[in-house]
Order: sequence, then structure tokens, then C-alpha cells
Amino acid sequence: MSITPVIAIHGGAGTILRASMNPTLEADYRRTLQDVLRAGVALLAGGASALDAVTEAVRLLEECPLFNAGKGAVYTDAGTHEMDACVMDGATLAAGAVAGVTRVRNPVRAARAVMTHSGHVLMIGPAAQEFAARHGVELVAPDWFATPERHAQWLRARQQAGAGSGAMLLDHDAASLAAQERGEGPPHASSAPSGGSAAHAVASVGAGAAAPLDPDSKLGTVGAVALDAQGHLAAATSTGGVTNKRVGRVGDSPIVGAGCYANHLVAVSTTGTGEMFMRAVTAHDVCALVEYAGLSLQAATQRVIMDKLPRIGGRGGLIAVDAQGQVALPFNTEGMYRGYARVGGEPVCAIYGADDADPFTTKQGPS
Repeated sequence: MSITPVIAIHGGAGTILRASMNPTLEADYRRTLQDVLRAGVALLAGGASALDAVTEAVRLLEECPLFNAGKGAVYTDAGTHEMDACVMDGATLAAGAVAGVTRVRNPVRAARAVMTHSGHVLMIGPAAQEFAARHGVELVAPDWFATPERHAQWLRARQQAGAGSGAMLLDHDAASLAAQERGEGPPHASSAPSGGSAAHAVASVGAGAAAPLDPDSKLGTVGAVALDAQGHLAAATSTGGVTNKRVGRVGDSPIVGAGCYANHLVAVSTTGTGEMFMRAVTAHDVCALVEYAGLSLQAATQRVIMDKLPRIGGRGGLIAVDAQGQVALPFNTEGMYRGYARVGGEPVCAIYGADDADPFTTKQGPS
């Protein structure tokens, strides 16, 4: 059977409510997801590798200020930006990652440079960005990443938590907080169905809380996974972290096996509460359940996102593709920016839970 290449992307998970968006903003999110999918699937249609496709898809998401990676990255508790990224080639198990970079315009390109040129897997801070620059990766001034929306989000988070408290907000939880403070959304997070057939699993905010401020929510992310015409898989993940995070905090995104993993069977990129995804080694766990337990991609991803992670308070989701071209996009929050596209087909994307999350056809297309 010939292989139909496929790419899937995500733009982060969290408390994404219709009340937190106006129609224009929602259309912007959907258009961006579709544009990125079209660019990625065009590369695959032209014979590009899965690694090249996921790198470019994540680079495009980093360029868009709607998402928390690259331009539009969230603020640390010091009012700065620190970014992380990882790429992995499933055919060779080669991987590269950077953490805590402050001047790299596209952290995913820095991660690719580490993979290709360094002989290492993970580099951090100024040394990582200096290395990336020597290999042609663009550096920018630290304020290039700033946007008025992210700055306002940071100020709201500090006010809600108390300046200097170290409390943090999942990126899309913070956006919903803003809507609720404007009187446009419900005062508490509540249970609601999530993507596909998965049941929603997120704790309600305690009585008296004004917004879904979750101190354990620690990540807003972008990512991509792909299967190319040669049957090779790849994954990439990039993030600005979490609003009001401590300087020096690193989440799961640049950690091979936690926020990003690919082998010859499965490619995975995650988004959610980074500390929990690290503790659960989430991306690799999906691959291990497929390889060693013989689970299908759907069963493996559902077990990890809907069963294992909630046991330790893990919120978020993931995207995954396997060597047969099956796609899974489960999440246990109210929403996740997500989509996929196959060569020869139109992009499919969604934002919320049960009301628009089930247009997905997860089987390999006709050959």
C-alpha cells in the first residue's frame, strides 16, 4: 500500500471558551491553522521529509502572535521572554532542543541546528543562541517577541495571583480569564466534553474564585507531527512557557520523550501542564504503549491523556500520527487549537470540545 503523507498541528490547550473570542478573532485562529496546514502538506506533496515539514509548520506558528511561541511568547515573572523548542526525526532517533533562549526568532530552527551540527541533544541559554547564530539562525532584540496582548495578559495574571507570588497561568486559561473579567464568560471552569469521544477531565475552580486560575497549569505550546511519503515520522514542539513563570523554568517542550518524541512507529507533540507531562514522560509513553503493549494509536493516546495524566493533575492534550497514517488529537481541557491535512485533501481544524471537535477522520486516506 502506498503512503499518503499527513501532517497534524496544535497551538496549545487550555480553557478555550467561545465567550473568550469574538468572531473575527476566532476566524483568525482558524485561518492561521488552515494556512499552516496547507504549507506543511504542500511540502510533503513535493517530496519533503517529515522533519522538514514539521520544522516549517512550527516556524510558521512561531511567526504568528496568536500563539505562545516565538512572536507572542508569554512573559516571565521578570517581564522577559524565555523560549524552548525540540525536534526529533523518527527514522534515526536524532533529536535537538534548546531551552531558555531569549533572542532566537525561531527556536525550532535553533533546535534543528543543535540536532544537525552540535553532536548534542539539548543546549540552553546564551550559549545555545550563540551556537544557533553561528549556523545561520536569526537573532532578534528581546523585545521583538512582545505584543500588547501578552503584556496585558501578564499584568492580569500578576494581579490575579499577587505580584511576586510565582503563580502561573496556562496560556489559553489566561485568555479566558480576561473574557470572564469582562463579563463575557462563566465565572468558573466547568466540566465539558473534549475532543473526539474522550470525556472531559478537569477540576472545577473552587468556590469564590473569579477565574480559572490554575497554579498547576504550566504550558502553552505549538507543535507538529508528520508522516512523509517514505514512511518516516517526525515531531517538533516550541513554546514561550507559561504566563508569569519563574525565570529559568523549563517545561516539557524541549525534553525528548516528554513534550516531543518520534520513532519508526509514532510521532507525538504535547501541550499542557509541563511538569506533569515530564513526570509522566508523556510523548514517549504513547510510543511505548503502541510498540510494547500493542495498543492502537487511538487507544494509546486516550489512555495517556484521559487516564494516566489526570491521576497526577495533568491537563492538556497531544497530537500524534503513526506509520499507517492514523492521526490522534485528544485533550482533557475545554479546547485545543488543532488540525491535520493529508496530501490530496483539505485541512481540517477545530478549537473547542464536543461542539466542533469531531470532524476528524483518523484513518489513512485511500491509496
